[in-house]
Amino acid sequence: MEEFFQQLTNGLAVGGIYALIALGYTMVYGVLKLINFAHGDLFALGAYLGLTLLTSLGLNSRVGPLAGLALLVVFVTGLVALAGALLERAAYRPLRQSPRLSAVVSALGASIFIQNTIMLIYGSKIHVYPKGILPAVAVNIFGLQVPLVRILVFVVSLLLMAALFAFIQKTRLGTAIRAVAIDQDAARLMGINVDQVIMIVFLIGPGLGGVAGLLVGLYYGQVNFTMGWIYGLKAFTAAILGGIGNIPGAMLGGLILGVIEALGAAYVSVAWKDAIAFLVLIVILIARPKGLLGERVADKI
Repeated sequence: MEEFFQQLTNGLAVGGIYALIALGYTMVYGVLKLINFAHGDLFALGAYLGLTLLTSLGLNSRVGPLAGLALLVVFVTGLVALAGALLERAAYRPLRQSPRLSAVVSALGASIFIQNTIMLIYGSKIHVYPKGILPAVAVNIFGLQVPLVRILVFVVSLLLMAALFAFIQKTRLGTAIRAVAIDQDAARLMGINVDQVIMIVFLIGPGLGGVAGLLVGLYYGQVNFTMGWIYGLKAFTAAILGGIGNIPGAMLGGLILGVIEALGAAYVSVAWKDAIAFLVLIVILIARPKGLLGERVADKI
């Protein structure tokens, strides 16, 4: 049972990361009905920016581990959110009235551009995060020794997801996002600046993805320039699992996928963990094609 609960906590931490990335996919799809294929590479950009801030600015040694982590989250969120806004302005807005396939091709091109830009700046080798960023200690939870980094990754993910849900539910801007997700023309008639709402979505989604990249670097200790593809694919799977376009669905899908992967790696084989996760996705889509919680942000939130 101890091994089971260890893998469960590991799965929840990894699932929280998947959920943060999946939120970017599902928000963009909910508003634009577009799959942002460059989102995984913005996640990778967040991982590398976190590494740069740690090694160049030394935030961890200057202000302490927890304060340094908080500053890292803020800086990485802001920088990747800005990159997401620039991506929307350059790659998607000019194609807003074009056939949907044009935007998909543009997204794929943006993905290749960002990935190769990271490779040219940082090189193609694997980069290792500095050791000792967080204390290598375990916390006793009901007799179970859980690494502190695992707890922090899960808590940060959960707090960000809760903050996003409250923002969408309780604020006027969140209401505007839901209105645009339902009908852009009707939203314009109600005085909502649709372009501004879409820009905000491209700020929030990539910002959360950037934080997920930072958390992966802290959790696994290493990053590479191609990591955006596999994590983006898994997060996209999580978004579909929960219901593409549905924010609670993305959260739930990410957590479920993380737990399935962790338990599959522990009890079946590490080599088969990805296959098991995608097999579950296939089963869910056959049984419930819209995902676990439906498909539209506005209908469910």
